[in-house]
Order: sequence, then structure tokens, then C-alpha cells
Amino acid sequence: MTRMEQKLQRYPLGLQVFSELRENEFVYIDKTEYIYNLAHGDGQSFFLNRPRRFGKTLLVSTLECYFSGRKELFEGLAIGRLEKEWTVYPVLRFDMSTAKHKDKADLIIEIEGKLSLYERIYGRDESDIKINQRLEGLIRHAYEKTGRQVVVLIDEYDAPLLDVVHMTDEFEELRYTMRNFYSPLKACDQYLRFVFLTGITKFSQLSIFSELNNIKNISMLPDYAAICGITEEEMLSQMMPGIERLAETRRWTAERAAEELKAMYDGYHFTWPSPDIYNPYSLLNALSDSDTGSYWFGSGTPTFIVELFRKYGMTVESFRKKCYDFEFDAPTEHLTGAYPLLYQSGYLTIKGVDRPSGRYILDLPNQEVRIGLFRNLLPLYVKSPTDAHSVVGDMKGLFAEGDIDGAFTALKTYLATVPYTDNTAYEGHYQQVLYIIFTLMGFDTDVEVHTARGRVDVVMKTSSRLYLIEIKMDRSAADAMTQIDLKDYAARFALAGLPVVKIGLSFDSETRNISDWKIE
Repeated sequence: MTRMEQKLQRYPLGLQVFSELRENEFVYIDKTEYIYNLAHGDGQSFFLNRPRRFGKTLLVSTLECYFSGRKELFEGLAIGRLEKEWTVYPVLRFDMSTAKHKDKADLIIEIEGKLSLYERIYGRDESDIKINQRLEGLIRHAYEKTGRQVVVLIDEYDAPLLDVVHMTDEFEELRYTMRNFYSPLKACDQYLRFVFLTGITKFSQLSIFSELNNIKNISMLPDYAAICGITEEEMLSQMMPGIERLAETRRWTAERAAEELKAMYDGYHFTWPSPDIYNPYSLLNALSDSDTGSYWFGSGTPTFIVELFRKYGMTVESFRKKCYDFEFDAPTEHLTGAYPLLYQSGYLTIKGVDRPSGRYILDLPNQEVRIGLFRNLLPLYVKSPTDAHSVVGDMKGLFAEGDIDGAFTALKTYLATVPYTDNTAYEGHYQQVLYIIFTLMGFDTDVEVHTARGRVDVVMKTSSRLYLIEIKMDRSAADAMTQIDLKDYAARFALAGLPVVKIGLSFDSETRNISDWKIE
């Protein structure tokens, strides 16, 4: 394949149909060895939860083609070498993503429509009225008509419930309906060859699947860590033409382009240890556009994050690396905090394990999520009729020019336009504001950084300097600078290899703005 031919790789943007990918020569990252291991391993029923747009639907489509015996689609793939017998099974596939935003009556109508499609093929008893009766009858008829056990695939099983997870009455009504529909999957065990369910969230077996207690949750098993998403090895070995085209477009080296993609879209781990997993939706779009945009974050509705933020009294510090027991992956209907939903929906991910305690370390996965999240949270701190993000661009340019005075003058001018809000008369509020703004500027930022003699309020690093910022409320910038010097904060960063700039910053509780700053 010549270099020009390589650049004509086709990326399946939004396409989740395995047969179309294969028949039309779209880029496909081979996940079929995982499918073979599932189909020939222990167990019969499996569950996988992953964030939205992470390839769950494509995985289900691949399973459908495999169990339908479409051998020709798998030529050249791992399962093409591994599978010796291509048996054609009756496959029942239910995509529950079409059942969103519905009440009980509409949900039942939606499910009945899905059942009808297969009942036309395999038949239906007149006595089967309710949706659980119809599913049980459908499985039995498919088995009897074909003489083979049945494969049931349920994609986005939790979609009807996600919109009402915090609405007790509506949630309970829809939960009961879904539990009733899924219940035959246990009663029909003898007729079933394979059952696979996907979703974003993890609901407990008792509340959703009733007596279906034989489902094996593979979501955090190391053997299936990369069943969805794209690993760094897969990207570098199978998508290099796109990386080279991005490099040419942006006038980077290929190595620089790979580093930029890694910073923006890599960093997901669904167990530990785990290979680095790239967000497939963002990566494919970036290589198609030869750009590094905010594709995944921009494609969703992150308003629920702001609501969680308010409900549980979170701050932006809540998203810094923290240790959690296994409850971070708790069933969604048992939520007592935001972290399970933030993890399951992809806004937090596993970054390691604290060996002494055995607890998981969670953090934001990458720059795309970090910047997208902070963009949505900034208005909570600076409720302004003006564009809150314009000051970010102005300050970034001024810092790049080394004009620190100009940067804080721009911030002071902006804060003067912000209407009065409660709960701003404390240092922590402005610490959070600076943390968000510096992060949106693309700089490596941290707060409450420990040193041998205290904690620095804000540490911000650019490519050329390291900034140590101490904040005081209703006290002078000179007092803030004195604290930096007395506690010798700069010594903590002597090995950073960058010049250290010390900044004392004073805020006035009455004006709710910067009153003074001192720079050394």
C-alpha cells in the first residue's frame, strides 16, 4: 500500500454496523478474539458497561454477525483463524436506545414493536399478551423452529431508565417494566446459547434483572479491558496514515501528532492494571478531520454533570486524583454520591491503585474531558452576561507573552462585570476560579500543593515558567508574598527545571474582585 493509498483510509464516523464496515472497507480495529473467548469460555450470559459512544453498539453488531454465521465478514480477522465451526443461530437483538424519554405506556409500545419484528419470523401464541410472556414465547418458538439454541443481544439495556434515575416514582415504574421484560432470560435458560447486555450504568441484578443472577459482569475483568475503545498499540499499528496526515496538516512531526492525540483522547482504564484506552469516537473524528477537537464531550448533554455538581456540593477539586473503595462502581439506583455515575459515564476513570489501602485512584481521563468539564462549570463560579471564555483566551495570550500584569488586569476587568452572587467571600472560591481558568488555558494546574512547610494555593506550569500563587482575602498581596517566602514554597520546585515566578494575589470581599497583586 502506497503512502497516498494509506491516506485514503475510511473512518466509520457514527457507523456502528459491522457488516457495513467490512463490506465497505472502513477502518476496523479487530476485537473478534474477545468475542471468540466469550463464546467459547465459561458462562452463558454476560454484561458490559462502558461510556456512551465507546463502541458498545458495534460490539453487539459484531456478535450478531458472528452468531448468524456470516463467516465471509470475518476473513483476515482473529476469529477467522480461531473459529472452526460456523454455526447459524437464531439471533434476537434489542436496541433499547430507541426507548429513551418514554413513560410506561410508550415504553411498553416500543418493546412490543421490537418483539413483533421477530414474531413475524418465528411465530407467537395468542395467549402471550404481556411483554414478558411474548419474549419467553419468542425464544421458545425460535428454538423450536430452527432446532438451535437462541442468542439474545440487548444493547443499551438501561437507556429507558437514565433520564429518570433521580425521579423516584417514574424510576420505580420504568424499572418494574424493564425487570418484567428481562425476566424470561432466566426461565428460558435451556433454550439459550448466549446472552449479552450492554449499558452505560450498572444497576443491581436484584432490581433490574430479578432472578437473572447468572449474568457475568465482565466490565472490570482485565481480560476484557480493551474490548471497547482503541489501545495505543492498535492506534500506532493500524491508524498511522491518519496520524501522518494530522502531522502534515498541523506541521508537526508524526511523534508530536501522536503525543497530541494521546493527551486529548487517551487515559481511560476500566480495571487496573490496564492498557491505555483511547476514546474511539473522538480519535476517529480527529483522524478524519486532521484536527484535535472536543468531539466526545461536545456530542453529549453534560448538563446532568452540573446538576450532580450542585446536588452533592462538589467543587472542581472533587475531580482531582482521589482514592475510592469499590463503591465508585456501585449500582446506580443506590447512589449516595456522584462518583459512580461520573465513572460509569466516562467523566472519571481509574488511574491506579493505592497499594497500602487497595483502593482505586480516580481522575479525569484526558484533556478533552478536563477542558469540556471546566467549560461547563465555569459559569457556576462567574455568572456573567458576558462571554466567560473570552477572558481565558485573552489571559492565555498575555501569559504567553510574559505579560503577567496584563493577564491579571484582564481578569480584574472581567470580574468587575460579574453580577453579585452568594458564597464568594472566601479564598477558596477564587482559588477554584483560577484553577478553572488556568486549566482552560491549557496549562498544567493544581491547587493545595503540599510542600515541606505548608500548601501552595495554586501551582500553574507553562512550557517556560512555573507560577506559585498565594491568595489572600481582605489582606494585602504583600502578606501573600511574605507567606510564600517565609515558608520557602519555591524550594519544593527547585528540581522542576523551570524559572519560578511567585505571585501574591489579594481579593476584596466587598468588591468581590482583585484588589492588588505582587510579582517576583
